[in-house]
Amino acid sequence: MKTHVTLVNPPYPSGSHQHPPFTPLGLGYLAAVLERAQYKVDVIDCQALCLTYEGFRSEIAKRQPDIVGITSTTLTYKSGLQIAKIAKEVHPNCLTAMGGSHVSFWDKEALQECPQLDVIVRKEGENTMLELAERVEAGRDYYDVLGTTCRKNGKIVKNADRPYIENLDALPFPAHHLWPLERLRKHGTVIFPLVTSRGCVYWCDFCTAVRMFGRRYRMRSPKNVVDEIEYLHRKFGAYQFTFYDDAFTVDQERAAEICREIKRRGLKIKWDCETRVDMVTKDLLRTMKEAGCFAVWLGVESGSQPVLDAMRKGITPAQTIKAFRWAKEVGLMTVANVILGFPGETRETIWETIRFIERLKPDDIGYYIATPYPGTPLYEKVVKEGLLLTNDFNKFDTATPVFKMGTMTGEELRELRELAFQRFYLRPGYFFSIFGRGRFWSFSILRTILAHFRRAVMFRLGFK
Repeated sequence: MKTHVTLVNPPYPSGSHQHPPFTPLGLGYLAAVLERAQYKVDVIDCQALCLTYEGFRSEIAKRQPDIVGITSTTLTYKSGLQIAKIAKEVHPNCLTAMGGSHVSFWDKEALQECPQLDVIVRKEGENTMLELAERVEAGRDYYDVLGTTCRKNGKIVKNADRPYIENLDALPFPAHHLWPLERLRKHGTVIFPLVTSRGCVYWCDFCTAVRMFGRRYRMRSPKNVVDEIEYLHRKFGAYQFTFYDDAFTVDQERAAEICREIKRRGLKIKWDCETRVDMVTKDLLRTMKEAGCFAVWLGVESGSQPVLDAMRKGITPAQTIKAFRWAKEVGLMTVANVILGFPGETRETIWETIRFIERLKPDDIGYYIATPYPGTPLYEKVVKEGLLLTNDFNKFDTATPVFKMGTMTGEELRELRELAFQRFYLRPGYFFSIFGRGRFWSFSILRTILAHFRRAVMFRLGFK
């Protein structure tokens, strides 16, 4: 009897700033690799199914898993621990494993906090989970599996890192068929995520990606990427995609070749991506637009050069202005990602950033409060300097200040962020300027505008 693996995406903590559900690609790849090896695999996505802990208990009781594999971010870390506890209560003999960026750097702490958790899978998990399944099926112990941290005879053992996967084309496509796709629809459309690369060549102090996947850019071939798009199009009728790469255009020629391959195959699709402002040209953005790209998310981070330098972002406001101008000239929608409250930030630098965004005039905006995730230099800095206010990871939602700044209180930072949102979304005529860009986009923007209008009214009435 083949080993049975149940993979779990834990629920968001109650009251947190939540993102709409997508197929979590980490679990999707794990499921595909295990299925290819003919293991029995199923998925419980608590976010997609809106499951509470008791709802999860009911679902896991319907199965007989040998392994329960749980993913987690920093925000869902505590939820993940609770999922492990419930899994052990229902199936005492199952092996519980947790992976994801948070526990990759919080491995010993997680095992200490949760006796029901057996194994931490660190960093890239496909080959590690496959080996764990092989060990369980063969009845062998798992204490020396590369890329894991576990307990042995009551002591925590941290094994060496597993080498990264060099040939990403060798991975099967994520197992989307295991997800309740009807629950992932947004205004009638399922937006399928893809990732075309792993690793990064930059070293931004707030980011876990380079620490998770290495300071080297490992890429799937353009053919393999478009093969996946075509497969999803044929199997699921997919026509809208989002590239989850941290910087889609690091290799600009490869990005252009992906676009050319999409056009060669005559695929009528829409997609968006995220990238750096210093990794685009006007010609590349035009090529992307011609291949179906409709929006590009650009890492602005700050309008203040000293703050950018403190982040070790490696860009200038001048480069940002140029990238936004090019994107607009070729007809792409632009989204600016901004971080407020980085160490050293002041009210003056925040206002410099707010005015900078108003000068850029992006189509949409994301203002995020600087959040020190374990594994990043930002986390190490605030801990070393005694600035961290809490290790309650349920509050690490990019909307809640979790460390002391010295230049302003957390409440002042939150008020500035809210004011920045209101100045952006409540501009006269803003909605009509983006109306008609697409049903999903326009409807989402309308909801955002109404939410900020309500919050502005409440704020004026003295409610915080």
